[in-house]
Amino acid sequence: MTPFLTLEGKRALITSGTRGAGAATVALFETLGARVLTTARSKPQAMPDAQFVAADLTSAEGCANVAAAVCARLGGVDIIVHMLGGSSAPAGGYRALDDGQWQREIDLNLMPAIRLDRDLVPGMEARGSGVVIHVTSIQRTLPLPDATTAYAAAKAALSTYSKSLSKEVSPKGVRVVRVSPGWIETEASTDLAMRLAAEHGVDVEQGKQMIMASLGGIPIGRPSRPEEIASLIAFLASDRAGTITGTEYVIDGGTIPTV
Repeated sequence: MTPFLTLEGKRALITSGTRGAGAATVALFETLGARVLTTARSKPQAMPDAQFVAADLTSAEGCANVAAAVCARLGGVDIIVHMLGGSSAPAGGYRALDDGQWQREIDLNLMPAIRLDRDLVPGMEARGSGVVIHVTSIQRTLPLPDATTAYAAAKAALSTYSKSLSKEVSPKGVRVVRVSPGWIETEASTDLAMRLAAEHGVDVEQGKQMIMASLGGIPIGRPSRPEEIASLIAFLASDRAGTITGTEYVIDGGTIPTV
């Protein structure tokens, strides 16, 4: 019997696939039969060399190296999942963000997708098939002014770019979809909860509650797990989602309070 969901024979590039939701997505794609190449600045010991290319995707050179590795090792790509993202901006609102910090947020959260798509999507168009998934963030519609203004703006730009790309390439057989997570319980977010707990003299669970409160609350009472993000991405990348393109799927436990 054919399984409900399979990625058998698909060639996939998943950026930032060594931790958190990225690592969960790499693992699930492999389980579903895909050949996966992933990238980050440094390789975890347990990851096979053939699956990994070291690169700094905030640079044009790093993106070009990854695109070349995709062609050399996979012979092209059927699925691109842009997981890379994050923020290093300080707290303090808009006045704390100088030009350099704005540029760093854009270089991390927007430009890698633009550069890799520019190199790899033409091959999809030529074959008449492919899937591009841009992982954005609910903060594009729910920014936190104290610390994530630049990150949220960069993710909003990524979402707009993704929609425009979908209108251009969907008629040529290439689907483009956005996945917009809320808070994901990763190693980094658990570390944040631990720091908050230590600063306020409370336990880690209360630290997590503080993070949820800063988002206005999460109705289901917990963050998403990396495996849940990966499951949504795998479905959207599969042939089961063959008519889904140009739209965004929010996975945030109900955090966004509006329709």
